[in-house]
Amino acid sequence: MEKLFQKSYQKLYRVPTQFKRYLAGKIDWNNRLIGIKGARGAGKTTLLLQYAKEFLPQDNQTLYASLDDLYFTENSLVDFAEQFFIQGGKYLLLDEVHRYRNWSQELKNIYDDQPDLKIVFTGSSLIHLNQAKGDLSRRAVMYELSGLSFREFLNFTRGSDFEPISFEQLLENHTNHALQIVENIRPLAHFSDFLEYGYYPYFKEAPKLYHQKLSETISLAMSIDLPSSHDISFGSVEKIRLLLHIISESVPFKPNISKLSERIGISRNSLVQFIRYLEDIRVIKCLYADTKGIGALQKPEKIYMHHPNLQYALATENPNIGNVRESFFINQLGVLGPLKYTHEGDFAFKDSVFEIGGRGKTNNQVKHLDNSYVVADGIEVGHLHKIPLWLFGFLY
Repeated sequence: MEKLFQKSYQKLYRVPTQFKRYLAGKIDWNNRLIGIKGARGAGKTTLLLQYAKEFLPQDNQTLYASLDDLYFTENSLVDFAEQFFIQGGKYLLLDEVHRYRNWSQELKNIYDDQPDLKIVFTGSSLIHLNQAKGDLSRRAVMYELSGLSFREFLNFTRGSDFEPISFEQLLENHTNHALQIVENIRPLAHFSDFLEYGYYPYFKEAPKLYHQKLSETISLAMSIDLPSSHDISFGSVEKIRLLLHIISESVPFKPNISKLSERIGISRNSLVQFIRYLEDIRVIKCLYADTKGIGALQKPEKIYMHHPNLQYALATENPNIGNVRESFFINQLGVLGPLKYTHEGDFAFKDSVFEIGGRGKTNNQVKHLDNSYVVADGIEVGHLHKIPLWLFGFLY
């Protein structure tokens, strides 16, 4: 355990604290068992270490440990937590819990047996507490960390300090909000960069290698995270890779389940399940006709890449700008809740309908609908029911 403490101190010492993600202020850190899930590269580890560095004692009471550490090949999580508590530990920060086979059951046991121990854990976006072996759904408070919003990208790269705008405020007062932002920065000068490489914070390490690293990250999620969370074979992983290739070359993709399952060589039910897996690792985004009570085997009406960066990283040709715009819109707005497929307009969210397009886009197609809006790329400031696309990147 001494080596784990040494690694923990080094991690805490090195973590930067200048830039903080949107989720840091939304988590109720007073809960005794907190879970943070998200896609690989979203910044979960940094968020965890920043919290520890700023709010927890930097001594033997606090310990950060990643469960993919070799220590846990010979030591159980339950015994580790008990030993930590006996030695005066109070705050246990566990990273990559999905890499430990029996994580949910043992976390439940620790929670029940060590009532004075506070635990914050992170894991893959594949985590579903209601499907885990241990009954953590009544014990843990779960949060999901998405990739950067356009607002966070500007704050991260330009040193600005923009605050998020609520969905209601954006619809009601978008002109004033846009004017206030444009006074400080020209958003369109940075928007194309965000669409191409700005979603995951690690782009800053080596921007020219970002697409390569993004592709490698997706490959790791499929080959390591999926098998560790679901009982699937190597052959199934290869079928999922093929499915992703087909989708990435065709987005936005309207799946014909029968033809697609025949092409890949799997059953209809397996195909729908594989689509769910790709959505769970945050590679694709599915739209359904009805977002209430989406069944396990319900097919999506339309499939997009989860965020625009993926279209640049995975497609063999330059992405269609219309697809990129739509991918950005559903990615940023989707953090607030599920969007719905609609036959009139492009997307429905809550009681509103949105049509996405370029600067010359009109509302002719949706003007007969109540609460309809045109979301236009290429404009800094909108008017009435025409809203700049980039502004939807300020929702979180």
